[in-house]
Amino acid sequence: MVEDFEMWARATDWGNFARSSQWVWATTESIHFIGLSLLIGAVGLFDLRLMGMAKAIPVAAIHRLIPVGIVGYSTNLITGSLFLFGYPDQYLYNRAFQFKMFFMALAGLNILIFYSAAFRKTKEVGPGENASVQIRLIAGFSLFLWLAVLTCGRLLTFYRP
Repeated sequence: MVEDFEMWARATDWGNFARSSQWVWATTESIHFIGLSLLIGAVGLFDLRLMGMAKAIPVAAIHRLIPVGIVGYSTNLITGSLFLFGYPDQYLYNRAFQFKMFFMALAGLNILIFYSAAFRKTKEVGPGENASVQIRLIAGFSLFLWLAVLTCGRLLTFYRP
């Protein structure tokens, strides 16, 4: 099944485009890095505030940056897909990629938990106040997961199959 996906992905227009020029790859890597910076910058700042740093800043003010993080994530989803379709064998069999996908899935689950169980409570956190222990744990786990995604992404080149 993995081999079938690999052959299909490589044969798509998307895969052919990824391999069409060295400039496509280099440009896509740069855009991927910018997207990652937006994601980690926005979500990381929000997580750090929820964990108790920069208490003078209202949580709601920092939460307004989350759409910037969503743009970064969306950018990385598109550019990452281009990488995968261009050279699926370099990703599908790569342990760093597999861990990256695992951490991304956990981060997505953590986001669902946060917005379904804890987000309403964050609106009550005023300037100078700490969030609840539950919120701080979710935020700390989020920060850990996104840094793990970043680390695994960097390790991809060191663990080529």
